[in-house]
Amino acid sequence: MKTTPAHDAKIANMTFASVYPHYVTKVERKGRTKEELHQVLAWLTGFDENKLQELITEKVTFEAFFQQAAIPPNATLITGTICGYRIEEIENPLTRQVRYLDKLVDELAKGKKLEKIIRQS
Repeated sequence: MKTTPAHDAKIANMTFASVYPHYVTKVERKGRTKEELHQVLAWLTGFDENKLQELITEKVTFEAFFQQAAIPPNATLITGTICGYRIEEIENPLTRQVRYLDKLVDELAKGKKLEKIIRQS
């Protein structure tokens, strides 16, 4: 399934602050913690809790969020399907990064061990 320019623009303009509470609710509902979510976010983006809170307060878009992020090289090891899209086939880099985040949150909620979520080469 290929993303469209309209789909990519919609994702780019969504705010991280609007989605973050849903991530927290999802993982906590499945018995995981906000701290574990923050560990996953820190691995994917390089952001600590203070920086995350700053970005939430500023209501930055996903585009601005990922422009500031330090995505690890091992992020390319995040594969599979999320929201009907095969991650490794998404051409738009920003959309792919957002789907990386979605996939990691799903894995955390499904009970996968942090050591497996935080990919090692």
